[in-house]
Amino acid sequence: MDSVLDFLDEHVLDSVYAKIVPAHLGANGTFGLVESAWARDNDLRICLSLTAILTLGGWFFYLVTAALSYHFVFDHETMKHPRFLKNQVRLEIECAVKAVPGFAILTVPWFWGEVKGYSLLYEGMPTTLGGWLYFVLSMPMFLFFTDFGVYWIHRYLHHPLIYKHLHKPHHKWIVPSPFASHAFHPVDGYAQSVPYHLYVFLIPMQKWLYIFMFVFVNVWTVMIHDGNFISRSTIINTTAHHTVHHLYFNYNYGQYFTLWDRLGGSHREPTEEQYNAELRTDRKVWAQQSKDADSIEKETLDAGKKKAKAA
Repeated sequence: MDSVLDFLDEHVLDSVYAKIVPAHLGANGTFGLVESAWARDNDLRICLSLTAILTLGGWFFYLVTAALSYHFVFDHETMKHPRFLKNQVRLEIECAVKAVPGFAILTVPWFWGEVKGYSLLYEGMPTTLGGWLYFVLSMPMFLFFTDFGVYWIHRYLHHPLIYKHLHKPHHKWIVPSPFASHAFHPVDGYAQSVPYHLYVFLIPMQKWLYIFMFVFVNVWTVMIHDGNFISRSTIINTTAHHTVHHLYFNYNYGQYFTLWDRLGGSHREPTEEQYNAELRTDRKVWAQQSKDADSIEKETLDAGKKKAKAA
């Protein structure tokens, strides 16, 4: 993020801050030198800049990526499902657009730490065989580490005492579209992003590779909500696996792999309901899915009420 901030400081933000917080005024009351009282390393300036960058960038990336997926990948036939809400796409977009500023504010401390040099991100490309080997291995290491973290955070977000307050807004979309990908409660979305930020404070990673992986993470988040069931992988947490999660609730918490769900006893393999084109649009199948989805969620909400009373 430091490189992004440096580029924007030079081309945009220096002049913006010079106008908002000028270093001094001329004798006639007009601005003097085109400088800001807040230097580039001013912590308040950095935090405000990061908030603006993350909010505007988040909106742009989400809307463009989800729109492309919606128009070119998403199976629009699923919009006829009885659990696809009236005006759902608009509601998903409204939820996500409102949530992005919250995501941004909550993640600013992590990016501030990166800009200040507290992370283990490093510049420069490898120059040795060992360096290239580590560079390549950084990608699966990043995915493995973050998948483990997301799995447990996501699973605890389904805890009866937590679910209703944080994660339920995302499960409003029982049959999601790509626009549901970022339609979270801000704290929910932030909580599931923590492993991605934490990784580079614990394990060294080349900074441009980290940016690439961060983009990949967000593209993947859109992809697993796109209703495209091409892959039948039993190792990768595909769109089919995540569709099962939205329908049947207490399964498939992982983000990339099925490993942690298998080890944690929460894996549920997709069936022909997801893969067979005829069954995917079968009204009887849809009716049963709706019934099961309501029943499973009710069990969790009722358990939460009982635990709250007991406490």
